[in-house]
Amino acid sequence: MDDTTWNAIRNALYVEFHDVDDLAEAAVLLVRMVIAIVLAGVIGLEREHRDAPAGLRTHMLVGLGSALFVLVPLQAGVSPADLTRVVQGVVSGIGFLGAGAILKESRGNQVRGLTTAASVFATAAIGVTAGMGKAMTAIMATGLVLFILALLHRWEKRLGLRTEDRQTQGSAEGGATDAIDDMDAGSGTGNRGV
Repeated sequence: MDDTTWNAIRNALYVEFHDVDDLAEAAVLLVRMVIAIVLAGVIGLEREHRDAPAGLRTHMLVGLGSALFVLVPLQAGVSPADLTRVVQGVVSGIGFLGAGAILKESRGNQVRGLTTAASVFATAAIGVTAGMGKAMTAIMATGLVLFILALLHRWEKRLGLRTEDRQTQGSAEGGATDAIDDMDAGSGTGNRGV
């Protein structure tokens, strides 16, 4: 190969791997992604502690993915109007992911996973917030999510609003398996597509 070919290859590689112009920009991107991961991880730990269907890794990936969906357009110089369309896409996509955590049990009218789906939704919003460089807003939102998930759960039990305990219902994973087994066996109650 001649020098022209090597120069073309070198230039192509430079263009492909030169999306970050300087060290300061790289630091900003890394800090925003790490903030999204850490805050989402805190929420994921709380969900993991409750043996929810979506735990630590899921929440961390949702936070990072949501941050990336706004970081890349910001890097590309997308206008604020176009960025709102990106955020709308993230919200729609997270709705599908959250729906996967919701399970209607075939026995009775129990619906499980709504809180986990809501926490995934909130985590995506926190990831977007961190990605847009609003770290304090993301931190405050994470605090409020933890307040809702942890402290309000205890208050619900004390006030008698939550009479069932996770031990009497079985773990979320076991409950999901039982409901799926019932659907496979044909003993479900007409809501098989839910």
